[in-house]
Amino acid sequence: MRVSRRNFIQTSSMGAALTAMGGACAQRDQAEATDLARLDAVETASRIRGGEISAIEAVEAAIDRAERINPQINAIVTPTFDKARVDAVDPRAGVFGGVPSFVKDLDDVVGVPTGYGSRAFSGFIGAKQSPFINAFFDKGFVSLGKSATPEFGLTATTEPLSSGPARNPWNPAHSTGGSSGGAAALVASGVVPVAHASDGGGSIRIPASSCGTVGLKVSRGRYPAFREDGAPISIAAPGVESRTVRDTAAFIAAMELPSDVSGLPPVGLVTLPLNRPLRIGLYTDSPLGTEVDPQIVAAINDAGALCESLGHDVEFTSFPVGAQMSADFTLYWAFIARTVVRNWEQGTGLAATDQAFEPFTLGLVQHFENNVAEFEAAIGRLIQFEMQYEEAFGDFDVMLSPVTTAPPPKIGELRIDGEFQAAMATLSGFAQFTPPHNVSGAPAISLPLAWSSEGLPIGALFAARMGQERLLLELAMSLEEARPWTANRPPIYG
Repeated sequence: MRVSRRNFIQTSSMGAALTAMGGACAQRDQAEATDLARLDAVETASRIRGGEISAIEAVEAAIDRAERINPQINAIVTPTFDKARVDAVDPRAGVFGGVPSFVKDLDDVVGVPTGYGSRAFSGFIGAKQSPFINAFFDKGFVSLGKSATPEFGLTATTEPLSSGPARNPWNPAHSTGGSSGGAAALVASGVVPVAHASDGGGSIRIPASSCGTVGLKVSRGRYPAFREDGAPISIAAPGVESRTVRDTAAFIAAMELPSDVSGLPPVGLVTLPLNRPLRIGLYTDSPLGTEVDPQIVAAINDAGALCESLGHDVEFTSFPVGAQMSADFTLYWAFIARTVVRNWEQGTGLAATDQAFEPFTLGLVQHFENNVAEFEAAIGRLIQFEMQYEEAFGDFDVMLSPVTTAPPPKIGELRIDGEFQAAMATLSGFAQFTPPHNVSGAPAISLPLAWSSEGLPIGALFAARMGQERLLLELAMSLEEARPWTANRPPIYG
């Protein structure tokens, strides 16, 4: 079935390439060109390399924005402004040399507090950095601090008890999504052009959809390792929140591992939109049978119509994800919570209580302990899902679906402090379209192609087979060209 009828309407060489990108795409009037909040990371880096602005100027301007905007969005948990000023004096000569950013508070930065969104880790300071964070800084980013995340990144809204809720710059009464909610809010509000993020079940894509940013979850193994959690399978991937597709494209080109290490086809630097038709499968049915908000359905159908207007063949389809995979994924997530809590208990000699950990985290721990006998079988099924995912594509090149079942909820609606099963039902009812890509290891990207009747962003989720990030980025560039979104700025903006 057709969605609509036709009348329904590393450093030097890459630095040079990115400089060319910046110059080619810098068509804006003089007033806008001098407003650093409106420059993306590619252009900011290009101007720093060209001597038009200094890294110190870029960082000071971002600090000024952060000081003005963060009181309204509460997205920064640990500012490191003084350190950023020092780092900007002589930034590393990477392709993003001097570009201000933030690191999500689930990853350690040497000498900087890491709270993991938890009261249990108040005052903890990391002693070493992961290979991914090392690579992130090697590319020249200057960190202004740590961005907010829910406790251990375990849920889809950024409302930790440790620091209070991060607020959506489109409407501060609403959630930023999670777990990279602080990062997405800082990018959407213009504080920084890109911010470090990570995705273990939708944690880049859900905030991207909620805040109107670009959020790509890459293929398993695409980037250097960013955390070691002892899990039997790897579902989480690092990345960034950005405002433009070219920033995300430039980031992946700079950060991807060589193919002989990753085992994946190279992405390279994507600079041009797609120039061939695709077969796109579109589905809006909830994997768990939960009602999908009509505005979400309309937005995804409209995205399908947009794709069709660009010459792609779009057809309705379904996707083989159901209650069993959701249950297995929840048990896996519970294993992660239990591992973190147990390690804390062993390290501190203290017993875990609700004074240290949030009710949802403790509920996950109990859920794992109640169902530990099912864990091995659940992991086996999750591993097998990679093949099922590949087969589900059939003749389709790309799948298009919602990111969430509803627009960004109000603060408090996804706070999960009550009875665990009810809380989990609320959470999984909202965030059920994104976990399949984490389990399969395949890439998926959220693009801000629609807004709700209340003026809140609605992302469209495009997914591909393992290793096909280049295809997604080329498609994303064509959609961004056809329906530009960067001129849509939230009320709370730099």
